[in-house]
Formats: sequence, structure tokens, C-alpha cells
Amino acid sequence: MNRRTLILSGAATLVLPALPAFAAPLDYTPGLMKERLAAGETVFLDFKAPWCGTCRAQERVLNKLKSEDGAYEQNITFINVDWDTYGKSQMADRLKIPRRSTLVALKGKQEIGRIVADTSERNIKKLMDAALSAATNA
Repeated sequence: MNRRTLILSGAATLVLPALPAFAAPLDYTPGLMKERLAAGETVFLDFKAPWCGTCRAQERVLNKLKSEDGAYEQNITFINVDWDTYGKSQMADRLKIPRRSTLVALKGKQEIGRIVADTSERNIKKLMDAALSAATNA
């Protein structure tokens, strides 16, 4: 690369507007949820399995809604919980998670709401909005 190309490409990066950086959901590990809740974060748990069609449909809706409104990812901690690994865990038992394709929003020791096996954009948005409201009205 010659110097002119290097300078022009560097200048172009300064002129382009910064795109918002969105964090990928965290992958659940024991203690993660408790740690994030103790830190005052609003947590959105997605109990899913890679082979689950309902889970994939929910994920498409979640990604669509997050791409339309950056406030979700700026204010809510999204955690993917692998059903095959943690579906029978103490955490899942304590939260009374009945099956994969369950979405749960939490703040502190409060459950904000949950959805089980529902792929409706309207219902998922309602749960995400409730979580956002809890996160921003602290």
C-alpha cells in the first residue's frame, strides 16, 4: 500500500459516522445471572437449544427488535442459557423454567415477566419493553 492510499483510507475512517456497537448476548455460566442482578442490571434470560425451531424464531424476533431500538441492548443484559446444558440446573429449577424457548426478564429479586414458547413479535416486544422500563426507572 502506498502512502497516499494509507492516508486517504485513514481520513475516510474519520469522516464516516460511527456505527452503534451492540453487544452480543452473554452465554450463561453458573453465577453470571446472580452477579449481574447484584450489580443492579436488568437481565433478560433466553433459555434455548440450537435444535429448537421455536427458539430460533424467538431469536429472529429478538434480533429484529434490538436492531430497531438500540436502547434494549444499552440498558438490558441479555443472557443465552443453553437448555441442553442448564435446563436441569438449580438456577432453572429455582426459576421454575418449564422448557426451552422460555424468555424471562428479571431485575433484582423481581421477575418482570416471562414468555413460554411464544414467537409473537407483539408479546416479545411487550416483555422487552417491560424490561427496558425496569432498567431505566431505577
